[in-house]
Amino acid sequence: MRFKRNLVEAGLIGASILCSSIACGQIPSNKPLRIVTGGTGGATDFAARLIGQGVTANTGQSVIVDNRASGVVVSETVAKSPPDGYTLLLYGSPMWLLPSMRERVSWDPMRDFSPITLAVSSPNVLVVHPSLPVKSVKDLIVLARARPGELNYASGGSGATPHLAAEFFKALAKVQVVRVNYRGAGPAMNDVIAGQVQIMFANAAAAMPQVKAGRLRALGVTSARPSSLFPGLATVAETGLPGYKVETIYGVFAPTKTPEATTDRLHQDIVRVLTTPETREKFLNVGVEVVASTQAQLATAVASEMAILGKVIKDGGIRDE
Repeated sequence: MRFKRNLVEAGLIGASILCSSIACGQIPSNKPLRIVTGGTGGATDFAARLIGQGVTANTGQSVIVDNRASGVVVSETVAKSPPDGYTLLLYGSPMWLLPSMRERVSWDPMRDFSPITLAVSSPNVLVVHPSLPVKSVKDLIVLARARPGELNYASGGSGATPHLAAEFFKALAKVQVVRVNYRGAGPAMNDVIAGQVQIMFANAAAAMPQVKAGRLRALGVTSARPSSLFPGLATVAETGLPGYKVETIYGVFAPTKTPEATTDRLHQDIVRVLTTPETREKFLNVGVEVVASTQAQLATAVASEMAILGKVIKDGGIRDE
């Protein structure tokens, strides 16, 4: 795997030079650590700021959150940054899936980044309007097969996780369900609640109050395991569609060829922040679960999404809008 080779090469570089503070994994605190991420106020911005505050509190290292407007600019900025341990990327699937949705991008997800940690994840919930005569994922599949092209689903944002979750569901279940596109998740959910659209793969935190109020019916969570964000709800895979899993994941990356000792130290510092009870609670309050994976686990997760969802994108002719 190229990620692993990147890490090995980084280690060789670190070992072959004089043991400067960077090569030995020490990040001098007199220069700020920059975390490049998405727009201000978004989920990645929240994660970057929470991690940055924790790193500063624990190490004294000042941290700057560098907000960029698009996934293209975010990824390009870090891919072209020096591999000195002072620039990190905190972002999700646009970094590794946009190359499948565009003719050309300036970065290679496997070549240009070294993984630090899969920081957090958030599942979607498969919900339907209560008028739809289904009580389980299996029921939904049976109904959709009996009525090809008659059911519809709401999603906001082409190529976003809810869109890909629905398209992967269609492909794996072998059903024809029509997409109704919206400018955002809020308007999409409003129309499902109103019964204008029947199905949605919705954010767990946003869906929960609607399900509790009886305005939506939850059929399953899209993660590989049941989620603490939606207690008592089984997974889509367990309840009718084995092999199904789609989650929103946010990873932390350094530019490729950052010395291995440095990426190891960054991993240690960031995971230390993520695994405190206070940080876990703050993420749960906004519908996100801490993962704090190893570097290798992030590499595996990215490669898996590129293979599985990349095929969904290709087969569906999905393009970045």
